[in-house]
Order: sequence, then structure tokens, then C-alpha cells
Amino acid sequence: MNKFGEQDRRIVAVAVPAFFALVSEPLMLLADTAIVGRLGTSELGGLAVASSVLLTVVGLCVFLAYGSTATVGRLHGAGQERAAYDGAAGGLWLAVGLGVVLGALVAATAGPVARGLGSSPEVEGHAVTYLVVSAAAVPAMLLVLAATGALRGVLDLRTPLVVTILANLLNIALNLLLVHGFDLGIGGSAAGTAIAQWAAALCLVAVVLRRARAAGSSGRPDVAGVVAAARQGVPLLARTATLRAALLLGTAVAATFGDAPLAAHQIATSLVSFLAFALDAVAIAGQTLTGRTLGAGDAEGTRALTRRMIVWGLGTGVVAAVLLLVLAPFVGGWFTPDATVHDALVPALVVVALVQPISGVVFVLDGVLIGAGDGVYLAWAGLAVLVAYAPLALLAGSLGAGLAWLWAAYGMFQLARLVTLWLRQRGDAWLVLGA
Repeated sequence: MNKFGEQDRRIVAVAVPAFFALVSEPLMLLADTAIVGRLGTSELGGLAVASSVLLTVVGLCVFLAYGSTATVGRLHGAGQERAAYDGAAGGLWLAVGLGVVLGALVAATAGPVARGLGSSPEVEGHAVTYLVVSAAAVPAMLLVLAATGALRGVLDLRTPLVVTILANLLNIALNLLLVHGFDLGIGGSAAGTAIAQWAAALCLVAVVLRRARAAGSSGRPDVAGVVAAARQGVPLLARTATLRAALLLGTAVAATFGDAPLAAHQIATSLVSFLAFALDAVAIAGQTLTGRTLGAGDAEGTRALTRRMIVWGLGTGVVAAVLLLVLAPFVGGWFTPDATVHDALVPALVVVALVQPISGVVFVLDGVLIGAGDGVYLAWAGLAVLVAYAPLALLAGSLGAGLAWLWAAYGMFQLARLVTLWLRQRGDAWLVLGA
């Protein structure tokens, strides 16, 4: 019993601060959604399109955080401090290079992308404005991922937590000031969020580089280190691409239902993103503790932690489901006064709620396998699940079935992920020991 109590304390010590750090982007998006929603339905629809693109771009690069956590955690667990921070520095420089390229790409393709995903000319115009302004902050978003992942690897969850809280407060203040104080509309919302993201990035990078120098790592650009970080990230990039493709496909299908359902889909997606990052707090414990225990050569300890984290994942999923079911009739009013949006939103949220217990276990197992460095399996499994999900989502759109059925297809997507992850964790192929 004491053994399980010790496991719980280790999980909570990582998961609780990770929860607040993980929800940084969803909280910023929720704040943007609430503030922009008061401008009008077309503005909210524009934010739906723009945020889907930005979340896809940044989500594809989440390997910067996951890869850093796994690498730094394993080396730190093996007692190789300098090598751990060398790996962290490589991830930071990779984030800078990718951020500049992807930011320029977002700005250059804002028009065509908005036309492809928008449900009306008004929505497209607002989406372009938000994307062009936000493109300047893409490097900051990626730096936050890489720096946060490195700090998790050395079990520093406090620094990302403090920076996250301050960044979100700054984001809300700037959004209110620029959108309603200076009447800058949706562009003001994008600018306020961009400034907050850069402030967070600079703070976190400064902490990582200072500790790297203290550990004997220069922190300067090293081609071999950057290439190693990129090579490790490729399978995680492929895995994440399948997840983002599923969400982007959902937005494209929702746009065929009209402006109000698309706006409702934006609210639902924002809430799902918030819950996903919240559930992922236990998965971050999985990444961090799995990397450390495998680095220390403790296979049995890794198994025991995995079993306990599955229980935590299921429990957090049930709590999330109950909260959504209770709030579903009221939450739409927090974002927009449009009754047609509310009508489309409520049944979709009920479906989302029913999926949460499955999602809780999925995120835990995904985190454990990421911490173990099992990215290749995750990439192939993700592709198989996407192939199964796409026809269901497209069928919902072609039949005009509505938002609830689209989210029901998402539920089948999560169920398929659970099957692939559960089968993998039952074997031993992912239990690779040592640094």
C-alpha cells in the first residue's frame, strides 16, 4: 500500500504543476474566444479557422517538448547532467529554425488557407488578419515547447508553471486593452496573444541556458545536437501529424454545416483542447518518470508506475466527463450570445463528455510510450487510426449529419487509439533500459 502511495506522490508532484503549464495555449485560446466572440459570429468563425491552423502548426512541433522531456529525463536519470543540457540546447536551436520557417509559411499562405477552410468571405477576412499577425509569434510558441520539455526532464515543473500564469494574465490584459480599449478587433487579439507568447519564451529560454552553462554545456548552436534533436523528432512529428490532421479535418467538415455550427465547433474545439492538455498532465508524468526510470535501468518500477498512471488517467477522464455534462447547457453563453450557436453546441458537448474517460487512458499510454522513446510505433499506429477515422468524418459531412455526429466520429478515433496503445504497452518492446 505504501508503494502505491509513493507512486501517487511522484505522479502528483509532476502532474499538478504540469497541468497548469500544459493548459497555457488552451487558456490563451479560450480567452481569445471569449473576447472575440463578443465582436460577432463571423469574427468567432475567423478565429476558429485561424486557431485550427495555428494549433496544427504548433501541435505538429510538440515533439520539441516531448522529445526534450524524454531525452533530458533519460540522461538526467542516468546521471549525465552535461549531456542532458546539451540535448536541451539542441532542441532550443531547432525550435528557432523551425519557428522562423513556419512563421513565414503561415503568413504567406494565410489567404489560400482561409479560403479553403472559411465558411464565408467575412470569416475568411478575419482569419487572414489573425493568421498574419500571429505568424510573428510562431518561433516563440516553439521555443516555449522546447524549453518547457527540457525543464520537465530535470523535474523542474515550477518554472514553467510560474511563467505560464504570468503569460496568461498578460494575454488577457493585452487582449482586453487592444480589442476593446483601442478597438483593434480580431487583429488586436492576435497581437496581444503574440506579445504574451514572446514574453513567456524569453523567460523560459533564459532559465534553460543559465542552467546549461552551470552544467558545463555552452548552449551555443551545435550542428550535431540540432540534427540529433531533429532525427529523434521525426517519428513524433509523424505521430502528431496524424492527430492534427484529424482535428483539421473536423474543422473542414464543420465549415460545410454553416457559420453558426462552425462557431460552435470552435468553442467545442477550444474546450476539447483545454481538456486534452489537462488530461495530458498525467501523461507528462508518464513521459518524465518513464524516461527517468528507464534511464536508471528500472523496468519493474516503470511497469508499476504505468499501471498506476492508467488508474489516474481513467479517473481524470471521468471527472472531465461529469464537468462537461453539467456545464454543457450553459457554457455557450460564456463565449457568444448567438442562440443558433448554442443550439449546435450543446449536443456536441454531450458527445465530447462521453469520450473523456477513453481519452484519459489514451493520453497516459501515449505519454508513457513517448517517454520510452517509442516514437516509431506511435507514428505507424497514428497513421492507421487516421485512416479509420477519415471516412467517418467525411460521411458525417456528406450526409449533413451535424456537429454531434462529427464529434461521435472523433469518439471512434479515440477508441481506436486506445486499442493500439493498450496492445503495445502489454508487450516488452518499448522497455529499453539505460542512457
